[in-house]
Amino acid sequence: MPRPLLSAERLHPSIRDQAGAAHADLVAEVDAASRAHAVLVVGMRANPFVRRAQRALDAQGVAHHDLVIGGYLSDWRRRNALKMWSGWPTFPMVFVRGQLVGGAQDLDQLIASGELRRLLDAPAA
Repeated sequence: MPRPLLSAERLHPSIRDQAGAAHADLVAEVDAASRAHAVLVVGMRANPFVRRAQRALDAQGVAHHDLVIGGYLSDWRRRNALKMWSGWPTFPMVFVRGQLVGGAQDLDQLIASGELRRLLDAPAA
């Protein structure tokens, strides 16, 4: 089911540019990194779930690129832009071949089912 988004037509014209530009640089950076690396882990310092995802990938011998965006008390506004862009509410955000697959628990499930390996072994789109 696609997630609902407030359409641009429902934003007052005086705020449309501001709403669309909020931390667009970070969104563009994550978008580009998700396309440039087979596996991308986007997280924040001191988050145990980010480290859990990284360890799970390491245990599988899966190379990953990591982007760390602040900590619990810093850069939270910038991270909110990623949450709004992706629709994913927590960190880490794990991307495989450009597709958001979820967080640490979702990654664990992909590993256990063999789906992660299938995603990585499939021909690049």
